[in-house]
Amino acid sequence: MTAKTTGVAVPENQDTIGCPQASNACVRPAEQKDLATIVELHRRAFGPGRFALTAYRVREGTPPISRFCRIAELDGRLIAAVRMTLIEIGGSKGALLLGPLAVEPAHVNQGHGRALISAAIAAAREQGLALVVLVGNASYYGRFGFAPVPAGQITFPGPVDPARTLAFEIVPGALASFHGVIRAADPGA
Repeated sequence: MTAKTTGVAVPENQDTIGCPQASNACVRPAEQKDLATIVELHRRAFGPGRFALTAYRVREGTPPISRFCRIAELDGRLIAAVRMTLIEIGGSKGALLLGPLAVEPAHVNQGHGRALISAAIAAAREQGLALVVLVGNASYYGRFGFAPVPAGQITFPGPVDPARTLAFEIVPGALASFHGVIRAADPGA
């Protein structure tokens, strides 16, 4: 599950990379000034029920923008965003929770989600993190190198279909060292 073997292109400069099929699009770190636009994109994409999801509950109380969050802009307009939250798994640090990942409907299937995931993984690698976990569809995230976590190895503090718990090993073999319940980590630690 490494970037090299899965086809996830990890850019050397994650702060400004071109987005596929969109000559004027770029990916950059999310900033506080982007928050209102990101929140509106999430509202349109996922609706009010998103707050009841266990992954959202893990993120409660954490800063809405971390140094790993990325956005895609086209001609200065936000068209996609990914949130990345520092987590601990069974007390072990060095992991991120990916999500939500949202792309404006007019810009889906143009590589913006892939570019955001690649940039976020590059930032995590640069900071020495080992693992990215998410709750999602293996059929979608598998193409980026995410694979199912063995049932019961990593759990959430609420209901999650274990088949939808996926991980990407930034450091080969890292998944084996993470066991237990996910909780938000102290972002200052």
